[in-house]
Amino acid sequence: MSKGTDYQLLAAQLRALAEGETARLPILANASALIMEALPDVSWAGFYLDDGAGELVLGPFQGKVACMRIAWGRGVCGTAAQEDATQLVPNVHEFAGHIACDSASNSEVVIPIHENGEVMGVLDLDSTSLVRFDEDDAAGLELFVGALEELLPNLR
Repeated sequence: MSKGTDYQLLAAQLRALAEGETARLPILANASALIMEALPDVSWAGFYLDDGAGELVLGPFQGKVACMRIAWGRGVCGTAAQEDATQLVPNVHEFAGHIACDSASNSEVVIPIHENGEVMGVLDLDSTSLVRFDEDDAAGLELFVGALEELLPNLR
């Protein structure tokens, strides 16, 4: 796939890392670390999780400090959660309502994560490069999130 990333292998590595683990927090933490190690030119990789009260709250991540809460429908992450649709943003400065948690971020891709058919959070990746992520990356990251979704119902 794009930029030499084998997303099927990445999803398989996630499943292997999660083997035997029953808590979601360490799996999400390792998932963000796995992405940072495997994908070139990514400045931030992590999760925002639904707090049940209309906001996404910062979850495990790799990168610079980040916004701690994002309202559903705000910014790229909140839009992905509210619309239940992947957001591929080649230039975040052209995205109406973009929240600049890191002013160095220039492109972003956000994938909704589901548990029991409902959006329970998002996977968020940022890059300091413009047009870092493409359709192949979005599809590959959706595959990665699919592997994560297989695990979620069995975790506490």
